[in-house]
Amino acid sequence: MSGHSKWSTIKRKKAENDQKKNSMFTKLIKNITSAVKTGGSPDPEANFKLKLAIDKARASSMPLSNIESAIKKASGQGADSAEMVEITYEGYAPGGVAIIVQALTDNRNRTAAEIRHTFSKYNGNLGESGCVGWMFEQKGSAYVPATPHQFEALTLKLMDLPIDDVSEDSDGLQITMAVSNFETVKKQLVEQKINFEDAEITMLPKNTVKVENEDIARQILTLIDALEDNEDVQDVFANFDIPEEILDKLE
Repeated sequence: MSGHSKWSTIKRKKAENDQKKNSMFTKLIKNITSAVKTGGSPDPEANFKLKLAIDKARASSMPLSNIESAIKKASGQGADSAEMVEITYEGYAPGGVAIIVQALTDNRNRTAAEIRHTFSKYNGNLGESGCVGWMFEQKGSAYVPATPHQFEALTLKLMDLPIDDVSEDSDGLQITMAVSNFETVKKQLVEQKINFEDAEITMLPKNTVKVENEDIARQILTLIDALEDNEDVQDVFANFDIPEEILDKLE
């Protein structure tokens, strides 16, 4: 199983156990706001970025009224219209693991200071723009829940779709595809009645860093947790490869 699959599995489990709904909804609203402004339209059919943001909000059980309110505010139809900017931070976690942090903020200086402090506090290093970005590539991604005895037949069906890769974990199949094929794959999954979740545009590591030291692995995940706790942070991507036996100890 690739490092990306492991990271996706961890993110799913964290989302399932996340009790901080208010914080999560705040991030999703900011994501919708940014999508409306940068995409140039409050119509998700004409704004791919907004469509992704809405899908992500719905997957997190955000009420439709919250989604509609966020779109109205972002398009200037509400009482407030927040100005948000997207910023990407790059750096390293312990063990030489590359980290990409995608944030939305109305205050660049505040967010930069907070991200830098978090990296420093948890034994990481915030680097210059571009220092690790070349280690990742943008891809579409989705997860297909399945039991092991379904893997073979399901993989054969999935390989007929315009995807790049299929990888397994104990609970299902992770599929990746070119961003240009993302909506096509989602549509075909629905047409073939193949259940899927966590469909998103992600940053996939080209190579992974194997982490076999339990203490280092714990430090990496602690840093990522701390970064994700920041309300300005939308996504964190990493290129670690932590063996299953170590991950099991850290759960």
